[in-house]
Amino acid sequence: MATSTVANRASVAPTRQGLILIALVMGAGVANMNLAVANVGLPDIGRDLNASQTGLNLVAVGFSLGLAASVLYLGALGDRYGRKMMLILGLVLGIPAAFLSALSPTVELLALSRLLGGLAAGMAYPTTLALITALWSGPARTRAIALWSALGAAMSSMSPLIAGAILLKFAWGWSFLIAVPFAVIAIVLVWRYVPSHVNETKERVDHLGGVLSAIFIGGLVLGINYVSLPGQLDRAIFLLLLSAGAGIAFFIRQRLAGSPLFDLRYAARPTFWVSAVAGIIVFGSLMGAMYIGQQFLQNVLGYNALQAGSSIVPCAVFMVAAAPFSSRLIERYGSRVTLLMGFVACTLGFMSMYFLWTTTTTVGVVILSYALIGLGVGIAGTPASHALTDSVPVTKVGMASGTGDLQRDLGGSIMQSMLGAILGAGYAGAIATSIANAPEAVKSGITSGVATGLAKSFGSAEDLAKQYPDYANAIVEAAKTSFLEGADWAYVAGILTMLVGILLVFLFFPRREKERDLYARYAASAQAELLSSTTGTEGRASPTS
Repeated sequence: MATSTVANRASVAPTRQGLILIALVMGAGVANMNLAVANVGLPDIGRDLNASQTGLNLVAVGFSLGLAASVLYLGALGDRYGRKMMLILGLVLGIPAAFLSALSPTVELLALSRLLGGLAAGMAYPTTLALITALWSGPARTRAIALWSALGAAMSSMSPLIAGAILLKFAWGWSFLIAVPFAVIAIVLVWRYVPSHVNETKERVDHLGGVLSAIFIGGLVLGINYVSLPGQLDRAIFLLLLSAGAGIAFFIRQRLAGSPLFDLRYAARPTFWVSAVAGIIVFGSLMGAMYIGQQFLQNVLGYNALQAGSSIVPCAVFMVAAAPFSSRLIERYGSRVTLLMGFVACTLGFMSMYFLWTTTTTVGVVILSYALIGLGVGIAGTPASHALTDSVPVTKVGMASGTGDLQRDLGGSIMQSMLGAILGAGYAGAIATSIANAPEAVKSGITSGVATGLAKSFGSAEDLAKQYPDYANAIVEAAKTSFLEGADWAYVAGILTMLVGILLVFLFFPRREKERDLYARYAASAQAELLSSTTGTEGRASPTS
């Protein structure tokens, strides 16, 4: 039995590793910034474009939807035809998509432009982790992934601060352009320093599997969004059934394909599938907390865009600070313990939001909540990505990097959609209860149109308050209370999701010594497969699971 471990493997890094890593972090950071940049502007977007809560959900989730739906397919194309080319192409195409978002006159066009931006990022983002895995190995790879994970997530968290500063002086459209200068810098660095071809495969790309994966993930995210839209239950059910059908077809296809897009032999490994699901939950918690939190701070607490964006700073600081700490925890205690520590911190963050966030919450409590979320994501993010890349051969790293990207994108899509749907439903339900419990003299003056406007979104309630100045304070206070109640339901859902993640990791992820032994077996299996393919031996080696 193989006895090599993660700890005693030699560290290998490319020449000019610092510049290459900066280029790859910048490439990933551009996508991460675009993921979160819409959150701060949502209240303004809702008012200017007369958007419903579901429309705002689609704007918020549009970028991650496009990225999540395409990342497996486009990652495989990068593995086959050149990761550097795909990285540069995605960064370049993301620039016009950003300008389209900035100039969108309707919420529908804005959501579509965000989707197109996500597709462009799907070309770039998966190649960054794939290139790190191909260029680094051993503990050096763990450290590189830690920095990639933490700095990328920190750029995502810092984008609301930059957007908030912009929104103090300019219209919300300008906030969608903040990643453009970073994209230009990333293009130059990647073009100059990143190698063109490193350990890429010559296998055929499973195009049918790519299309099925996009339908599977896209239908799932959109279906969750439409669940909360009044009168759209039939559409939601259709989308979810479409997603389920495409998902079944996708996994059947992957089992039968000679060169599968998502090799189920590797996906079945416990270090792979558990870390994949754990990453979806932990990165989703970051996006969900920012999505709900940014609206709460502005709608309920009355923060301006800059103040709301500034509240994210502790989250980014703790994520970056936790990255080197996380890589050391992996080496000493293994990925299982490190993941559990991160999940506990994220759970405490959601609990603080539920118990401590009220209509009179102080800034210190807000900082505490975001700091806990940042600490948790910073600790858990590295093992969630590291375990994926060490579970597959380097020629299949596109599958691992694509799954690593799905952790962020699918996690963000699902958590934002789920928490947004719960928020919208909770808000509408609370408004309906307030109307039902109002005195008869007040209730008689509430027409069906007014009731619909109140329940549509917080922005609509503010517009109604302006139309009825005599009742403005009462309308706004009722909307704030209702929004708080809807947000509380979202926080509870976040807590329960984190507890599911804790249980999953505790029960199914191997302990440190078993984890290291599995990685050694996987490496030996990859060598046997490579030898088999080069000597022309029939059949595929069966990976040890």
